[in-house]
Amino acid sequence: MLSHLGDPQEGVDFVQIAGSNGKGSTARMLESVLGTAGLDVGLFTSPGLNGFREQIRVGGRKIPKDRVGEFVERIDPCLDRLRADDDMPTHFEVLTALAVYHFAVEDVDVAVLEVGIGGRYDATSAIDPVASAVTSVSLEHTNLLGETVEEIARDKAQVAPRQAPLVTGATGAALEAIQTETQTVTVGVEDADVLAVENGMHSAVESRVSITGSDWSLETALSLIGQHQATNAGVAATLARQVAGVGSSVIADGLRSATWPGRFEVFSTDPMVVLDGSHNPGATSTLRDLIDRYEYENLHVVFAAMSDKDHAGMVETLPPVANAFLTRADVDRAAELDVLAAAFDGHAERRHRVESVQEATARAIETAEVSDFVLVTGSLYAVAEARDRWTRLLIPKNGASEVREQEVFSGAAFEDGDVTDVDHRVFSTYLRGDQAAQVQQRLEAIGGECVCSDAGAPETFVATVLSGTVHQLRELATSLAADGDGLGRLAGQLEGAVDGSSPTAPFDVSGTAVMGVLNVTPDSFHDGGEYDSNDAALERAERMIDAGADVIDVGGESTRPGADPVPADEEIDRVVPVIESLTSRGVPVSVDTRKAVVADAALDAGADVVNDVSGLGDPDMRFVVADHDASLVLMHSLSAPVDPAHSGSYDDVVEDVLYELSEKVFHAERAGIDREQIIVDPGCGFGKSPAESFELVDRLSEFRAVGCPVMVGHSRKSMFERVGCSPGERLSPTLALTAMAAERGADVVRVHDVAENAAVLRTVSATNGGQVERPDPRSE
Repeated sequence: MLSHLGDPQEGVDFVQIAGSNGKGSTARMLESVLGTAGLDVGLFTSPGLNGFREQIRVGGRKIPKDRVGEFVERIDPCLDRLRADDDMPTHFEVLTALAVYHFAVEDVDVAVLEVGIGGRYDATSAIDPVASAVTSVSLEHTNLLGETVEEIARDKAQVAPRQAPLVTGATGAALEAIQTETQTVTVGVEDADVLAVENGMHSAVESRVSITGSDWSLETALSLIGQHQATNAGVAATLARQVAGVGSSVIADGLRSATWPGRFEVFSTDPMVVLDGSHNPGATSTLRDLIDRYEYENLHVVFAAMSDKDHAGMVETLPPVANAFLTRADVDRAAELDVLAAAFDGHAERRHRVESVQEATARAIETAEVSDFVLVTGSLYAVAEARDRWTRLLIPKNGASEVREQEVFSGAAFEDGDVTDVDHRVFSTYLRGDQAAQVQQRLEAIGGECVCSDAGAPETFVATVLSGTVHQLRELATSLAADGDGLGRLAGQLEGAVDGSSPTAPFDVSGTAVMGVLNVTPDSFHDGGEYDSNDAALERAERMIDAGADVIDVGGESTRPGADPVPADEEIDRVVPVIESLTSRGVPVSVDTRKAVVADAALDAGADVVNDVSGLGDPDMRFVVADHDASLVLMHSLSAPVDPAHSGSYDDVVEDVLYELSEKVFHAERAGIDREQIIVDPGCGFGKSPAESFELVDRLSEFRAVGCPVMVGHSRKSMFERVGCSPGERLSPTLALTAMAAERGADVVRVHDVAENAAVLRTVSATNGGQVERPDPRSE
């Protein structure tokens, strides 16, 4: 297949990671480290939680549909020949070819491949790696790899690169067998070339880790918790040094930024809710050690496993269970509930059989007290379905043009009986197959419409569009909430959406707030050098406040294309004096920074909000904001400063940005930031073309699905070149887009020209029947 594609593997540096356990986590951490170092990184892992496109990523973003279609057209003739030769490749082999092809087309600097099975004959071994690792070795796939740990270890050792030693976290007989095959760099707790040690918990969602080599060392925090993850981090750090000579501070930041969905993933701390895809006794034994780190009253377990697993062995390793919610993932291999109930006999005070993973998760959380622990485990399939509770978005599709009864029936008198429900709404979402069928049947039964399609949707989902009057959708929500079939969360989302309840920005403003831009920099794209003295900055801020600014955003580093980075101490010296002087002016103050240390200093100086254009690129940022109980503007960006070469490849720019921002919001919440304190910004211009930036604003109402206030930062940006406006001609299109954003529900607009934009917002408010509370300052 690779030969048919023109040998795309020859132009890419590959890292191959094998192992019985931990290879996916290690691959993810290595990707994060290399990305933090500024490299373009491809990542191929297995399995995907909800579809194969999740398994192939560049720059953290899954492979686009167009690229998959392009690959299928190219590979089909080859598959026809192989089929005729009775040599049809497996799904995994085709997927590996797709990954290699995608990485070559994207011209990545490094591609990280997680091995499927073993090493010697795995599909990923078609490439010639520049560095490789074997994370660990245990008895697995004995019918394919060998009947002893030593045989399996020798098979896995075949991933070793030609020009570098193999990095491994293996120990004992497995390590000895590997060392008969190749040179090694060992990673472990003791007696290893690289020591990787977990040193307790850094917070409820991170552990402390130290990694020490012969002439290098680092300390960091990991969201992937456990000594086994510390070892994996040591393997990833060693590989990063081999591949790209990455320094210790960058490795530390990259490791801390790494996440891996479904691997001891914390979704709540009150009660503690953890999703973990452990699916064998060894993994659940490690899981028990992690659970034992937390203080809790009762353990409630949602358990769904595959029929071919050692259920009794898995259950035996868990801590005592108060409530076991036994359920089935929606796959043919799922174990029956009676079988799982038998495994929990004597190990759980109460056993509950629940058909749906999502319903079981809901019941467990409802049962738990704040001091309890809720665990979803048994398989990654179960984790994927439980995760829907947090990740499913209900996206409004006609938010800017909703019909209101008071408008339709104005100008005449109607009897109550003559008035019908004409407020019609449309929403889109992704549901599991059975759920989609159930929602469709229920909505159509009460006169609404529901269209379902699995074409183009992630493999385990059905794209579902709900259409109906407010009355019909409320009736649907009531029906779903009452039946206890795993759709209660969707019912709550529907109720909130049709009732118009939505969060508001944390500023005391009616309507759209104005954030005034105050750049105390010499090189910002519009006003660089104009306000880089303290007196000039304060004078500018006073004018903006008088003109109607609701919040002042102070920035000390430019994010324009080509901007030079500013050292943190210099950025602090620029912004802190201004912020200290503004705290008595009666308006909230925001600091525009992507550095946690600058945010910390600014918040100490009196700032109320952190405007992070990097979307938590600094791994410590979320904890700094949480410690100060501050608000956070979370922007979607692919690079900051803006790098025109890092433009996104979107299937649907709005939907892609929505889901990626939603994951960032969860990440912030896990650090202790309340969702009510988070404002999302779709990031016009940051990794989007002008056309995509305009589409983000046009469909701004869809961002209500995230459950956070929405900010638009469009002022005088290069996107207006699309409408023929040079840098000096961008005020008029900025004002036009401000009006559009306000009409589409923007909670905040971030602008340079406060007076003009405030006048636009007053006009929009007046035409929408709102109260114009602030007079035009120029009328005085």
